[in-house]
Amino acid sequence: MGTHIRRALPHAAPIMAGYVAIGIPCGILEAEVGIAPWMALILSATFYTGAGQFMLSNLWLAGQPLYAIAASISFVNLRQLLYSAAFAPRFQKVRRGLAALFALTVTDESFGVNMDRFAASEEAAVMSGDAGLYPWDAADATCLNLLSMSAWALANCVGALVGAALAIPTAVASFAMTAIFICLLFGRTFTKTTVLVGIVSAAGVVACKLLGLSQPAIIVGAVLGVAVGAVFDVVRGAELSVPETAEEALADEERYSEGVLDAQTLAEHEDEPFGGGEA
Repeated sequence: MGTHIRRALPHAAPIMAGYVAIGIPCGILEAEVGIAPWMALILSATFYTGAGQFMLSNLWLAGQPLYAIAASISFVNLRQLLYSAAFAPRFQKVRRGLAALFALTVTDESFGVNMDRFAASEEAAVMSGDAGLYPWDAADATCLNLLSMSAWALANCVGALVGAALAIPTAVASFAMTAIFICLLFGRTFTKTTVLVGIVSAAGVVACKLLGLSQPAIIVGAVLGVAVGAVFDVVRGAELSVPETAEEALADEERYSEGVLDAQTLAEHEDEPFGGGEA
């Protein structure tokens, strides 16, 4: 466990720092609706959704009925289904208890970091031939989730303790949450696919909001971006030919370094013999 924590901590630290900045004002807001510090701690460790907890307090203060609050938060959190689908192939052989714990502790930020870590580990294994060179497994990913959740829960508890003593505007807290996503976005390697997905997703969210569909905006934007990116990858993959000469194989290596080819496609090309199937 200590090894997994040491591997996860450097990657969890930026998320934890962001959660402290956001969790304290969230706890202050929770205190305004009558949630005690110990309740904020338990709520954050079980409910564990930044957007949902902000919505819970704001909708309660606005006098919305309980069923409307539950429906609104559940709808916004439907994006978790996308996260589960993305991680499912990597957790098929993982013990059910560990897989369940991981699934219960995934958030937007930990999803992005874990996806990058899994991809980097897999690419390193393909390029080096050594799967253990840059390992990132289910236990590492779960430790990252738990470290992030601990920071969030403690920050909420502190915020509820200090109450109105730290009157941080919720607009500032909202931008802090947005800033985390910006850091995650620009901290990854850009390819044609990722740029296209980002543009289409952002355009989908803006279009929904302009049409007055604020609640499903994030979900629609995410699904639209992923769908367009998947189609683009399929079309682009069909245009890639198997190298017939050593010069073409070298060209593929250069295209990979420029982000045009992904590691899986490069590996598939390298497995094929030169000369269109002739040794």
